[in-house]
Amino acid sequence: MTNEMFELTGFQRDLLTVIAGLDKPSGQTVKEEIEKEINEVNHGRLYPNLDVVVENGLVEKGQLDRRTNFYTLSETGREALENRRRWENETIPGLDDQ
Repeated sequence: MTNEMFELTGFQRDLLTVIAGLDKPSGQTVKEEIEKEINEVNHGRLYPNLDVVVENGLVEKGQLDRRTNFYTLSETGREALENRRRWENETIPGLDDQ
């Protein structure tokens, strides 16, 4: 397994998961999805963490319009998520069966 996922915070891994499940979400959409599971996420936490996963090549950032960016999982990000899922399943056998 590559080290990228181990070097991310849990919040950053959650961002990858949310982005993977959506079609070119804006930062605001990512924020709303994350907030379904945890309390309010402020911009000072969200955007610097989005920048980290972009800088690490796990997420690609594009522009919808002059004010709105969108995010997509890169191939590296998809592979990192798949490897993490595989590692978790091997490390905790039977977890999906419960």
